[in-house]
Amino acid sequence: MEFDGKSIIVTGGSLGMGRACAERFANAGAQVLIVSNDRNSLDKAVKEIGGKTSGCAGDVRSVPDMRDAVEQAVARHGGVDILVCSAGIQRYGTVVDTPEDTWDDVLDINLKGVYLASKFAIPEMKKRGGGAIIAISSIQSYASQTNVAAYTASKGGINALVRAMALDHAADNITVNAVCPASIDTPMLRWAADRFKGDLTQDEMIAQWGKGHPIGRVGRQEEVADLVAFLASDKARFITGADMKIDGGTMAKLGIVLPD
Repeated sequence: MEFDGKSIIVTGGSLGMGRACAERFANAGAQVLIVSNDRNSLDKAVKEIGGKTSGCAGDVRSVPDMRDAVEQAVARHGGVDILVCSAGIQRYGTVVDTPEDTWDDVLDINLKGVYLASKFAIPEMKKRGGGAIIAISSIQSYASQTNVAAYTASKGGINALVRAMALDHAADNITVNAVCPASIDTPMLRWAADRFKGDLTQDEMIAQWGKGHPIGRVGRQEEVADLVAFLASDKARFITGADMKIDGGTMAKLGIVLPD
């Protein structure tokens, strides 16, 4: 039970990679507080994960909500040891055709959400003598596909923010790292598959995207959760300010292919 007794907050923890992280920590003995603005998926996740898992309805863009989430973790579990920032959305468009309110939503949820959760969690971590923050970024923080201007900007911002927080709070024994996945089989990816599949089925579209990864498939949520758990563990105390790819080799691959 490697996280026995640890108090962990997971934003966006009711679906996708966030839920996989919440399950991973709960199965390892942690007291997990899931934060989500989707009450239905939040209640479902808390019930199905069980253990010492509880929920907190809140919007990562809201100062009062994020302050309240941290206060609830302190009240229920005695403090905060680990924060996983997994709340995120994907929207498509160039800077020309992305509406301002869509831009604001993507930046606020994906990037401001990390800032606000960390803002209130860090003082509580300091009281415990240290902690760990892991933010879910993307390989699109390094390179971009087309028509994802807001999303790519938000993920690049996460990596930069992680570096800044890692330096600012190293003396507090708080590590801060980013996890940068490629395509992972999540509800968000399946939403995108429905949008672009044309005559294909959803599974066929995802399998086609998987062929773009040298390993030949998209990733699994549990694989991301295992990396997050490692970065949150005592085995990773000398790792901070890092952005770690979990991408099936995607970023190692050049677009230039030699002839057979």
